[in-house]
Amino acid sequence: MRNSIYQLFEYAYLAMAAFSIYLVVTNWELDRNRAYLFLFFAAVAVFMFFFKRKFRKNIEEQNKKQ
Repeated sequence: MRNSIYQLFEYAYLAMAAFSIYLVVTNWELDRNRAYLFLFFAAVAVFMFFFKRKFRKNIEEQNKKQ
């Protein structure tokens, strides 16, 4: 149960990244500074996806060893 919740949050980060990229595309011509801010959010969300995934897999490995 816990692993499925952790996986849900991992993919929520990817959804946030996709939405941020959508906002970058729509705001690029209107407000560059806001577009750069959402580009930063997208990069952080992708980083958090991989970080959380690695963290979850490490915990799964530790649980298998016990």
